[in-house]
Amino acid sequence: MTDVSVVVVSYNTSELTIRGLRTLLGTPSLASYEVIVVDNASSDGSADAIAAALPQVRVVRLAANVGFGRAVNAGAAHATGDYLMLLNPDAEPVGDVIGAFLTFARAVPAPRVYVGRTLDVHGTDDGRSVYALPSLWGYLCFATGLSTLFRRSALLNPEELPAHPRTRPGPVPAGSGCLLLIDRELFSQLGGFTPDYFMYSEDIDLSQRATAAGAVPTLVPDAKVLHVNGASSTSVGKRVMVLRGKVTYLRLRWSPGRARMGRALLVAGIALRAAGARVTGRAGYWGDVWSERATWLSGWPAPGDMPPVHEI
Repeated sequence: MTDVSVVVVSYNTSELTIRGLRTLLGTPSLASYEVIVVDNASSDGSADAIAAALPQVRVVRLAANVGFGRAVNAGAAHATGDYLMLLNPDAEPVGDVIGAFLTFARAVPAPRVYVGRTLDVHGTDDGRSVYALPSLWGYLCFATGLSTLFRRSALLNPEELPAHPRTRPGPVPAGSGCLLLIDRELFSQLGGFTPDYFMYSEDIDLSQRATAAGAVPTLVPDAKVLHVNGASSTSVGKRVMVLRGKVTYLRLRWSPGRARMGRALLVAGIALRAAGARVTGRAGYWGDVWSERATWLSGWPAPGDMPPVHEI
């Protein structure tokens, strides 16, 4: 049986996807693995380009862009590995990332969910691979701007865990789907990613549900990638999608009253940033995000209102 099934979701990032996978496939690994690329109906010919450049990779073609989590679920349906490794298309592996994950998972099997490190172009940890679960205190810090002004403060920027050591293995509240290893049996037990998300916060949701099922998401410092952050998203578009994901998480995982408070704090935080942008003439995208508040405050549509997952 295969040790690891690597699942990559591609959407209009053919060059980045091919470059990252060539690095992955060209690095000798301690693990046996297969690579499954799920193409989300790209318009740049990604599916054909990847299939032609990397014939050893299985390309799953979807009829519509169904978002990240549901595309991973489609790829996982073809997987044969003991573990699933999620890898962003704009992430380039550093060393034997699969072997690093598998070696740790075999030595310490209890966590069942393992999170890697994402590095910037200078090879420095970008601080975006592990997160705290959403909290009212975290949203209050966002609403008042404290999380931005004091980004390195563990107290005032709790969501990003700025004080958490990235070079030592250990439990974390939640991990990014950019680079994550999960026991395939657990993934199946959880029903995969919740289909209510199109993009963003589905990995936080998965971490929360895995923890509730007895898993312990754990950072594996030796599993690393260089991450070209958000290569397939525009600045405003990405922020709107991130907020839709956050609101969807509140709707699904918080009580109605607490979720209303969370949404109100998000609104206050965006309003503050939009006002600041008008005054300073900087970061003008916040004004555009504010103008889109009716969209992000509604979260993502119910699964039945999103495109169905059909392979072609």
